[in-house]
Amino acid sequence: MREITFAEALGEAISEEMGKNPTIFTYGEDVAKQGGIFGAYKSFSGKFSGRIFDTPISEEVIYGSALGAALVGMRPIAEFHFADFLFTGIQSITLQIEKIRYMTGGQGKLHLLLRGPDGISNSAAAQHSESIETIFMHTPGIKVIIPSTPYDIKGLIKTALREDDPVICFEHKMLYKTKGFVPEKEYLIPFGVADIKKEGNDVTVVTMSRMVHESLKAAEELEHEGISVEVIDLRTLVPWDKNQVIESVKKTGRLVVAHETWKRAGWGAEIASVVQEEAFDYLDAPVIRVGAKNVPMPFASTLQDFVTPNYKDVINAVKKVLR
Repeated sequence: MREITFAEALGEAISEEMGKNPTIFTYGEDVAKQGGIFGAYKSFSGKFSGRIFDTPISEEVIYGSALGAALVGMRPIAEFHFADFLFTGIQSITLQIEKIRYMTGGQGKLHLLLRGPDGISNSAAAQHSESIETIFMHTPGIKVIIPSTPYDIKGLIKTALREDDPVICFEHKMLYKTKGFVPEKEYLIPFGVADIKKEGNDVTVVTMSRMVHESLKAAEELEHEGISVEVIDLRTLVPWDKNQVIESVKKTGRLVVAHETWKRAGWGAEIASVVQEEAFDYLDAPVIRVGAKNVPMPFASTLQDFVTPNYKDVINAVKKVLR
């Protein structure tokens, strides 16, 4: 298989689906002339005239217009530029997009994808560094996907663009330049199916996005100490693969949940609670969570590193759960 970047795989998925389906169009801030702030749309130059365009800086209008377009049968892809800015248009999402299908008894199908970057980068500070996916796991009515590899983002985006439900995709800023193997032949990745990135027997680590790579690095180091870690990438948060996680916990007897978002009330708490409720008898130790410290993201790189979890935190958590 060829090796391409995360951003290239994303652009390829959207381009292929737009080529097949004339109802798909994409828009947002700086996506047309600039090609997207992380280059996902640069390959679109000269293609899809009238179906890719820039918008004013008005998130409420961007998300609200996506809702309207979806209700009349179109399949809009609205980029939210930075996940932090979702809050400036949150009413269109939580009050309308997430509720229309339910309130119309399934008649108001919403073929709609919200997508864009989240997470830390190099000193992006408090207003451009947030991981807020937990909010959309908590509020029902939208599917949440969070890919960690070029292979996963292409397969998940293509699935999202064929869904009848609204979907939101969080793409970590630090992953856009990463490379991975992606087949040229078409494939889809179903929602709710986790991927075991590394098999192990001693501890299960459940994770997503950038923390998949940090967890794999931790697992590699722990392997030298004779500790076998199973790393599970959920890939989708709504729905999430409960069965895969529980089966792994039955094998290892121990669970660590690792995410970049804040530890307090992060999505890891939901995973931990479900495992405690449904697989308590298989646990040999309490579940441990790894997450960011409960403060806004600092600008200084040293402070950002202090606040944000990394592979060392995963190593410490694994060793703690093994005591």
